[in-house]
Amino acid sequence: MKRVVGLFYGFQFFFSALWWLPVFYEYQKRIGLSDPEIFKIQSVYYIAFCLLEIPTGVFADRFGHRRSMHIGATILVIANLLPIFSQNYNGFMAHFLFIALARSLISGASSAYIYEYLNKNSALDYYKQIEGRARAYSLFGKVALWAAVGPLMQWHLTLPYWLTTGSAVIAVAIAYRLPGFHESSVVKPDGLGIWLHVWDRFRGLFSRLRASPYLVFLMLQGVGIFVLSRICQVNLYQPIMKDREFPLSSFGLVMSLMTVFEALGSYKPDWLRRYFTDFNAVYVLTLIMAISLGMIAYSDWITTLLWFCLFSLATGFSFPIQRKLVNDAIPDSQYRATLLSFESIVDRAVNAWLAMLIGSYLAGGRLNDFLLFSGGLSVAVIFILFAIGLTPMIRKRSTDIERS
Repeated sequence: MKRVVGLFYGFQFFFSALWWLPVFYEYQKRIGLSDPEIFKIQSVYYIAFCLLEIPTGVFADRFGHRRSMHIGATILVIANLLPIFSQNYNGFMAHFLFIALARSLISGASSAYIYEYLNKNSALDYYKQIEGRARAYSLFGKVALWAAVGPLMQWHLTLPYWLTTGSAVIAVAIAYRLPGFHESSVVKPDGLGIWLHVWDRFRGLFSRLRASPYLVFLMLQGVGIFVLSRICQVNLYQPIMKDREFPLSSFGLVMSLMTVFEALGSYKPDWLRRYFTDFNAVYVLTLIMAISLGMIAYSDWITTLLWFCLFSLATGFSFPIQRKLVNDAIPDSQYRATLLSFESIVDRAVNAWLAMLIGSYLAGGRLNDFLLFSGGLSVAVIFILFAIGLTPMIRKRSTDIERS
């Protein structure tokens, strides 16, 4: 089991090692793309994610979580070569569409793989720790990667994409070393039978969602975490850095600093259990993230760094906690990857809408207005969900799962 967990850590590390993340906005600006074009691509990326999540989750559940990881990592290799050889709007659109396909193949399948493996080996109590540490190790690794990416891009414009391609190749190799084990949901493709299986999975998915309002609530609860983290760390990170007049060489260094705090939170998610249940911790952490994002609008470069760090620490705590809550609430393991993919659809749909707004706000020079808008909207949604969470049905189910 230690070997499998180690391979899982390695796969998560290299698959998520996107060297270009702190500088992709600047890269697109340097090859001539405008703000509306850049954020239109991001909006299409999130829409593509929405359309792909359930089909890829169905694929993983029906034909194997490990097989889905193999294919996703291979597609990631192809995706990262496109910005090198096609430096234009169409090239970047294709790049992000392939990224969406690769990540959708992995998003539910990797968590489902390790959860089911631990379950079959009577070691499910370690799941939250393993999920959290996988994220923490990959984040600690990015500290070194991202600290160097600004100077590397200044030295050679396409080098961050070459390095990301190399990391993806290693992820492919690790995926093929992961052992297989009996998965009762896996079937062999058989022509028309594939489509019948897909249709059955869709019907089964929605019947299980209707039968489990608590699971639907947890998925909605997690929307705030994902959307806020994506806005701050991906969509708006580089515009904020440029607006506060940070030099390009510092883009990776600052993201590395943020990553240290996020990794610390991911490494020790159980620390919050001294003060909150997992269910309540999600509210508190999301509120901290929303307030931090909004306060950046009033900050100079020093206080911007402080809010970035607080935001990242809360993000690190929140992801493994929320992922454990959702996994525990899933009533049928045969639908685990599909249900986890459905959760991602809601997250990406909100991000697709916000990405279009970001483009128009930035084109009008209204970055701070958008920071206040997104932070304020998130706080309002948190309080609405908190009120729903007080209903007897949701509270009782939460208490029952916490006790078990």
